[in-house]
Amino acid sequence: MAMRIGWIGCGVMGRSMLQHCMDAGYPAFLYSRTASKCKPLVDKGATLCASPAEVAKNADAIFTIVGYPKDVEEVILGQNGVLTGLKSSNKSGTVIVDMTTSRPDLAQRIGKEAESMGCHFLDAPVSGGDIGAREGRLAIMVGGTSDAFEKVKEILKCMGNPEKGGKVELLGPVGSGQHTKMTNQILIATGMIGVVEALLYAQKAGLDIQKTLNIVSSGAAGSWSLSNYAPRMLKRDFEPGFYVEHFVKDMEIALDEARKANLSLPGLALAHQLYVALKAQGDEKKGTQALLLALERLNGINNN
Repeated sequence: MAMRIGWIGCGVMGRSMLQHCMDAGYPAFLYSRTASKCKPLVDKGATLCASPAEVAKNADAIFTIVGYPKDVEEVILGQNGVLTGLKSSNKSGTVIVDMTTSRPDLAQRIGKEAESMGCHFLDAPVSGGDIGAREGRLAIMVGGTSDAFEKVKEILKCMGNPEKGGKVELLGPVGSGQHTKMTNQILIATGMIGVVEALLYAQKAGLDIQKTLNIVSSGAAGSWSLSNYAPRMLKRDFEPGFYVEHFVKDMEIALDEARKANLSLPGLALAHQLYVALKAQGDEKKGTQALLLALERLNGINNN
């Protein structure tokens, strides 16, 4: 019998991620603070639960993907959280997998709490955005023990299918997944500045932007952000694959970790300032490609 999956969080990415698991035959028990978001999955066979604790009572492996570290604390460590459900049902050996981008120290704290109960915890943030989630080709960065990882590896491959270009990798002890995701976000943050500045330069130079993108993306300047976000920018499509406000949160975690390590990361700091400005201008619910708007405003360009 397939492992029963507990799933908490039905946002932009979570819905698609769970759907892949259900398509692979895993029974699902589901919770979201906004129950209406769960309806498409419930209609396809998922069981809606009233709390994270109820999810935990019914599942063999529990996955969380929520917005902020405070949300992770609430759904796992809170009064009606996952650990409460596991304690009340005397379930040991259960694997909890947090796929939220969160703080490494919080992951380590949850790991210790879970271990004290005879359970396992993995921090497994993802990269690939809404497109990667829909297509099942996420990069999944995992921290934890190899025993816990092996228990849920096949489930994770439903979301990061190697045959579709996804990747699932165990990177070290609990917290390593989050540290790897911070590395990922630093690369994206500084790279997005380059994408936007290049587009603005090409526009000012009077180039055919589509032809320009086609040629430069095939050379050394090619990147995932250039291939996936630049076309959205050209269409003025700022719908979220990943929210500006969540990216600001990620950069702030990375900057905090850098300070702890006595590292100066000026490129990340600049990207953070630009995205904070975008958030202050009321664009926090747009996708990260909306950085184009911040740079247009900075340069007095009006493309509305």
